[in-house]
Amino acid sequence: MTGTQARTPPTVAEQLISTVGGRVGDSPVRPDGTLKVKGEFAYSSDLWAEGMLWGATLRSPHPRARIRGIDISAALRVPGVRAVLTVDDVPGSKVYGLEFADQPVLALGEVRYQGEPVAIVAADQPETARRAAGLVDVGYEVASPVTDPRAAMRRGADRVHPTGNVLRHVPVRRGDVAAAAAAADIVVRGDYEVGMQDQAFLGPESGLAVPAEDGGVELFVATQWLHADRRQVAACLGLPPEKVRLTLAGVGGAFGAREDLSMQVHACLLALRTGRPVKIVYGREESFFGHVHRHPARLSYEHGATRDGRLRYVRAEIVLDGGAYASTSAAVASNAATLGVGPYDVPNVAVDCFAVYTNNPPCGAMRGFGAVQACFGYESQLDRLAAELGLDPVEVRLRNAMTEGTVVPTGQVVDSAAPVAELLGRLRNLPLPPDLPAAPDLRELPGGVSGTTHGEGVARGVGYAVGMKNVGFSEGFDDYSTARVRLEVIGGEPAVQVHTAAAEVGQGLVTVQAQIARTELGVQRVTIQPADTTVGSSGSSSASRQTYVTGGAVKAACEQVRAEVLRLAGERLGRQELGHQPADLRLDGGKVVSRGGAVLADLAEVLGSDAVERTVEWRHRPTYPLDPRTGQGRAHVQYAFAAHRAVVDVDVELGLVRVVELACVQDVGKAIHPDAVLGQIHGGSAQGLGLALMEEIQVSGGVVRNPSFTDYLLPTILDMPPTRVDVLELADPHAPYGLRGVGEPPTISSTPAIVAAVRAATGRLLRRVPIRPEHLTGT
Repeated sequence: MTGTQARTPPTVAEQLISTVGGRVGDSPVRPDGTLKVKGEFAYSSDLWAEGMLWGATLRSPHPRARIRGIDISAALRVPGVRAVLTVDDVPGSKVYGLEFADQPVLALGEVRYQGEPVAIVAADQPETARRAAGLVDVGYEVASPVTDPRAAMRRGADRVHPTGNVLRHVPVRRGDVAAAAAAADIVVRGDYEVGMQDQAFLGPESGLAVPAEDGGVELFVATQWLHADRRQVAACLGLPPEKVRLTLAGVGGAFGAREDLSMQVHACLLALRTGRPVKIVYGREESFFGHVHRHPARLSYEHGATRDGRLRYVRAEIVLDGGAYASTSAAVASNAATLGVGPYDVPNVAVDCFAVYTNNPPCGAMRGFGAVQACFGYESQLDRLAAELGLDPVEVRLRNAMTEGTVVPTGQVVDSAAPVAELLGRLRNLPLPPDLPAAPDLRELPGGVSGTTHGEGVARGVGYAVGMKNVGFSEGFDDYSTARVRLEVIGGEPAVQVHTAAAEVGQGLVTVQAQIARTELGVQRVTIQPADTTVGSSGSSSASRQTYVTGGAVKAACEQVRAEVLRLAGERLGRQELGHQPADLRLDGGKVVSRGGAVLADLAEVLGSDAVERTVEWRHRPTYPLDPRTGQGRAHVQYAFAAHRAVVDVDVELGLVRVVELACVQDVGKAIHPDAVLGQIHGGSAQGLGLALMEEIQVSGGVVRNPSFTDYLLPTILDMPPTRVDVLELADPHAPYGLRGVGEPPTISSTPAIVAAVRAATGRLLRRVPIRPEHLTGT
């Protein structure tokens, strides 16, 4: 640092050091829980350093415009302003991106969406920085935005980028769809639409950049992927990666939106220019412009079946509005295409998914990642097929349910449990909530497949849906995690330190790492080191992958440590004294014990003053790229499944919906922390409810109309109904402890289940989410 002494709140891991016991399968108390409930947890927005400046960002008010000039002189004259920077001040790469480097650090001659950063300011006080940013004079030549993704795909459409508007086309072909269509007894077609959902995390984007004495920079930030951030930040700063050091700060929710950069490069640029620490904290409105959102989608489906409800073919076109920049759109398109027919055995498939550039807000990762949009389409179709055939909707799903051994449309064989039929059967057997004795006044309540009427204007509906999701990174991505585990004696007691770069974003990963270490090494005292870039990458906290991949890395590192300790035990204590081979020994309670449980030695005796440390890069089974013409390939490492039943009451005169109950059955392979599993299922169901009934960023002409929690409606505790959860543990033999990713599947199936219930109550087709009152009243 230059002339300052940095003092920051505790890092995330320092706040989350777990001293409470608990092994795999237990539910120890999460150490961050009490701090968060009491308001004592330090988030990234609480960061502070001596001599710290505040950063602010000037953003474009236009979704599309050429920049004819930028005058920063008025901003520089404001007392307390220390720096005003534009794209000309970026010393390295002027663009960044997760998959494609196409997003400018600061506007590069033009702006492509409303809210694109144009200039940044550092000042002594936050209000001074904001006021100075407003004084930067930008000359815009406004152009008509490209806002309709299907129109953007047409020949001759205005190009958002010189390379064209179709970022990626993912085709999936299996069988002979034309022949199957000619032979089908019944065909149902439907067009569907999914609105733009926001991750709506409560902790806005924030972080603190501190210049270092070696000319580099230290960045404390709330993120989902420290090493991906470092790679992009270092390139933009023109610095070698080792001079850009990142430490995870307290994360106030993520859900995908923190995979992309937001304020990271900006804070570092300002810190290096001024030689002082710089903190940036977005306000709520700026947060809506500062991160990506869930892709809006338009879906066209055609399902053909026999008279007894057996699916013969599926045709689908899925168009994802990626907005102005690529983010993760290519991968989202792959998921939507490969999962586009759902957890069903369909012999003939033709799916085309397009990710398209527009001048709408950039879209990228959000919980469910392409599977959410597709599931709304194919589950709506299954309900329509059931209605056409006069069959129970659950029965239609059961007749087509995927099983272990099913070949999915990409040609990949499902080689672990696929309990789709069991999930649905368990759901159907759960008792329904009691009927209301009289019609409720839904105006006083917070605000299928058969419907029942409670009273004049109010009807009840029941709906079902089932979904599937890939776990981990796909299509040949080198998906690995690094873990460093150290076992030593401290104060006469054995102690373990675990160090990874995995981001704790509220999912409980710190607790899980400690549980695995206790299970594998039999030591109670476990410390989780701060997540930072001094250890190898752990990948992103996304794709329901961290417990699988980082958990696998911690487990593998612990196994290597254990093997070395048992080798030392045999060497130092003598095999004759131990009376066993190392393979016959284990660690438990800080001791070396036999398979029969006899105590043979204390770890303190075996280790003495030495420490055993191992660093492991752990990878799951490889995946492979899809064939670009047919979409064939082993693209995914694991599939996870969840099913929902929703019960709703609808005031058909006012268009108000009350979700009476949700029920979810999900296979998790192995519940590493059962209470956390329940929390993930409840939370995912809540986000699915939000998409079904209330959550949408409303964009008109490329302009966001509701960038606030006043107008962007979120489910509250009053909107969430009682939720029954039934957890299956059908082990995946290829995964650590047999586990499956948990976080995303409940978000996928909850939305279509709620829509199906509203459909049952009202008799309306309901082809769009979120459902609005006018969709129910016809006004």
